[in-house]
Amino acid sequence: MAVKEPSRRAHRQLAFQALYGQEFLDCDSVEKLKKAFLDVPRQDDSELGDEPSGFAWELVLGVWQHRSELDAVIEKFARNWRLDRVGRVELNLLRLGVYEMLYRADVPFKVSMNEALELDKQYGDARSHTFVNGILDAVSKALDKGELRPRS
Repeated sequence: MAVKEPSRRAHRQLAFQALYGQEFLDCDSVEKLKKAFLDVPRQDDSELGDEPSGFAWELVLGVWQHRSELDAVIEKFARNWRLDRVGRVELNLLRLGVYEMLYRADVPFKVSMNEALELDKQYGDARSHTFVNGILDAVSKALDKGELRPRS
């Protein structure tokens, strides 16, 4: 019997959990990030082996590598909010959504927004939905207008 590949939504959830978890660790190297990623409990009891791979790992590594740039974009659109005032859940959901918009040409902006908002419903504060939506919508509009450029 063939093992079914988890959905991209499941990969995003795993990526979010790893990114949120690494906030509490000293992940100052890719090796430490790999360990943090591999230590996240899997809902499907799947084993990843010794080397992370797949869509979830690509998201985690990408967000981790571009965190400063992502934070700058988020801060630009989070009017009157300093990043140190944004909850860790919401900040990591925003990083994930903005990363997809800037670096994943295979994911439409609306999908990135919707997936981040679905994760926010599951993990975020009850009042954070409009905040996360507002920032991601502003980033999407800036990309559409050419004020921000997607990277590859």
